[in-house]
Amino acid sequence: MEQKEIKISILQMSSVIGDIEANINKVNNLVFDSLPQDCDILVLPEVWTVGWSCNKFLDCAEDIINSRSVNFLKELAKKYNVNIIGGSIIENRGDKYYNTTPVINRSGDLVTTYSKNHLYSYYGCDEGKYITVGDSPVMVELDGVNYGLTICYDIRFPEIYRAYRKSGADILVNCAAWGSKKPIPWEVMTKSRAVENQCYMIALTQCGYIENGEYNLGESRIIDYKGDELSYIKDIEGISTCTINLSEMYEFRDKCKILNDIKDNYEVKVLCTK
Repeated sequence: MEQKEIKISILQMSSVIGDIEANINKVNNLVFDSLPQDCDILVLPEVWTVGWSCNKFLDCAEDIINSRSVNFLKELAKKYNVNIIGGSIIENRGDKYYNTTPVINRSGDLVTTYSKNHLYSYYGCDEGKYITVGDSPVMVELDGVNYGLTICYDIRFPEIYRAYRKSGADILVNCAAWGSKKPIPWEVMTKSRAVENQCYMIALTQCGYIENGEYNLGESRIIDYKGDELSYIKDIEGISTCTINLSEMYEFRDKCKILNDIKDNYEVKVLCTK
C-alpha cells in the first residue's frame, strides 16, 4: 500500500480577550518561532481572535470576505506553504453572527467555512445569546485528505462525527476553547470520537487565563485511530507537530470494517413492568 504521510502542527495559545491585533501578533510570533519546515497543515483553536468571552463576540465580529484575521491567515498560508484550519472567528453575516472556522489552502485561498452546529449556553456561558447555529457539517479536502470540521461543544454529539466517517473522513478536527474544570470529558470524548470512527483526531484547545477566575484547559492532542496520543501540549503556549501515516489507518479499517455492522435502525423497545 502506498504510504500517505501528513505533517500536522497544532497551535495552542492563550488569547488576549477582545484584542484581534494582539492575537494576530501572537500567532505570527508562534508560527515564526516554532512551525517546522514542510508542514502540511496548521490548526488553530476556537475564537483565537477574541478569546472565550461571549460578551466581547459582537465587538470583535468580522465579515469573512474583508476579515483582518482571515486575510492574515491567507498571507501566513502563502508564506509558509501550509494549509490552515483557522480555529474560529466570530463572523458577521448580515444581522446574524456565527462561530466560524475558515479553511485556507497553501495558495492562500479561502476554500470553505464551517459554522458551529451546537452552541454552549450553560454554567454561565451564553454563546447562544449572541451566535446563530450553523447550517450543516462541512468536510473539506486538502491535498487529497478529507477533514471533518467541528468546534468545541460539537464534541458532545457523536452523530456529527459518524456522519463525517460515513462521508469518507480521514481526519476529524475539533477546535476548542475548553474550560479547565472539564479535563476528563475533553480527553475521553476526543479519544472516543477517534476510536469509534477509526479516524485520526485533531483535538485542539486554548490554554491560559480567560477572565472572572476562569481558565482554558490546554491539553491539545493529536490522536490516532486506536486512541493513542501522537502529540500533546499540556497548559503552555506553543506548537506541537507530528507526522501521521494514513495508509496504516486504511489498512486497519480494511481488517475491521465496523461501518458494515451498523444497523439501519436502532429503534428502542420500551418495556413497562409492574
